[in-house]
Amino acid sequence: MSDAPLQLAILISGGGRTLQNLAEEIQAGRLAARIAKVVCSRGTAHGVSRAAELGLPCDVIERTSCTPDQFDQRIAAAVGGVDLVCMAGFLSLWRFPDPFHGRVINIHPALLPDFGGKGMYGDRVHAAVLAAKRRESGCTVHFCDNQYDHGPVILQRRVPVNEGDTIESLAARVFAAECAAYPEAIRLFIEKRIRLESGRTIIAPP
Repeated sequence: MSDAPLQLAILISGGGRTLQNLAEEIQAGRLAARIAKVVCSRGTAHGVSRAAELGLPCDVIERTSCTPDQFDQRIAAAVGGVDLVCMAGFLSLWRFPDPFHGRVINIHPALLPDFGGKGMYGDRVHAAVLAAKRRESGCTVHFCDNQYDHGPVILQRRVPVNEGDTIESLAARVFAAECAAYPEAIRLFIEKRIRLESGRTIIAPP
């Protein structure tokens, strides 16, 4: 295992809370990684200023400003050279080229395959879980492919849905689980314990 930190690119579209969490994990020494690039799909998103506050380079690549092919190519160029691309509330579909296969992951605020897909993000997910009267929710970290919220699961963390939960209370509980789950998944890459094989996630024991 190399002593060099894992080079990360973080893709965001909103406030950048997950970016903040990963940066804090790195600063605390709990994650042997370095955030080499942030890409945001919305120039007005608070995540852009959050990246600046953290001293991180951030490119704004807006889906509405280019064709789908240009969008895909610009992101690939922006994150080229990193070891792992982490989607963190990234709401646009990035159709990444083959060299990134097995090196792009996402975290979703539900237990996929339930409550995923285009348009299912943030409070929409939690509202759907409550409307379905589920007794538990959680988060999923998974390998990405070229579909929304699709690809082999790396790990999931479950939380209860309590009687009287609101969207806000459930969202807070799920986000707390996300803050532990995403760094844990990234550590599997740092330790070279995870790979894609025949469309399945293979995790080696410690």
